[in-house]
Amino acid sequence: MRLGLAGTGRIGTAHARILEDLPAVESVVVADIDPARARATAGALGMEFAAGIDELFSARPDGLVVATATDAHPELVIRAVEAGIPVFCEKPVAADIAGTLDVIERTKGCGVEVQIGFQRRFDPGHLAARSAVAEGKLGRLHTLRATTLDPAPPPAEYIPRSGGLFRDCSVHDFDAIRWVTGREVVEVYALGTNRGAEFFARAGDVDTAAAVLTLDDDTIALVSATRYNGAGYDVRLELLGSRDSIAVGVDERTPLSSVEPGVPRPAGPAYPHFLDRFQAAYVRELAAFADVVAGRCASPCTPADALEAFYVAEACELSRRQRRPVSISEVR
Repeated sequence: MRLGLAGTGRIGTAHARILEDLPAVESVVVADIDPARARATAGALGMEFAAGIDELFSARPDGLVVATATDAHPELVIRAVEAGIPVFCEKPVAADIAGTLDVIERTKGCGVEVQIGFQRRFDPGHLAARSAVAEGKLGRLHTLRATTLDPAPPPAEYIPRSGGLFRDCSVHDFDAIRWVTGREVVEVYALGTNRGAEFFARAGDVDTAAAVLTLDDDTIALVSATRYNGAGYDVRLELLGSRDSIAVGVDERTPLSSVEPGVPRPAGPAYPHFLDRFQAAYVRELAAFADVVAGRCASPCTPADALEAFYVAEACELSRRQRRPVSISEVR
């Protein structure tokens, strides 16, 4: 198959390298808002170069991978679907709920698949946890603990357009909690603090946050996030049940050391960032999209799935700002 790739920033270039090695993909056409960057990526990887988005669509790809800035996502997804082209889009679908709902409305019933990039659904540990829950191995779940801890903040110019820590970062935890447990979040209570760079506060954002989620079966989920985890990139999901407890993301590279006597430190080194931690998941995710394009399966993560995680993020942001519990029904 021939795929198009829109966006050649960090995540787009990482996707391009994966697409290059997928057996099902014969060629890739690359475009970017910065043509010079797209040309450089195409040249480095032996891919076709498109001078712009119009030229990319004129190349008539069998599928489209969208890895542009968020504000371009809705237009590209809708344009691809209207052209009958299956599309993979990095999260989020749009910058806000209204934009997400518009994309869903304009693409539903069209018969063209849209896959949203929540890569943890393809991570081996998260897959094993989902199976353990589904098979009842943990008994009754009573508590979940989810963390996404970045080792260092992103560039200052990124924060005002990121959507905030809950929408940009913790939304992955929200999706993972829903997907692994098969339950819905019904209420949240969230807090956030700023003790780092001033640009977070100037943008109305926080650099560290926590949220308590209540699921529809009264399971409690605790979610924490920070931009300042100096020990390294740390993503974990702990599931505690009446019969057993398990953890995703605990291995020799987990940046957490015990101070108990005789307990060795992790062999390390810690993962420097998300692209390293989830490399296998990204490969599986794009391989799944190739199957979607080939018609072998339906989208494993639809815009409607992404919307549910976005609702939780939106409720957390409202809760943080107003310092009160917020029901998900308030933001629907």
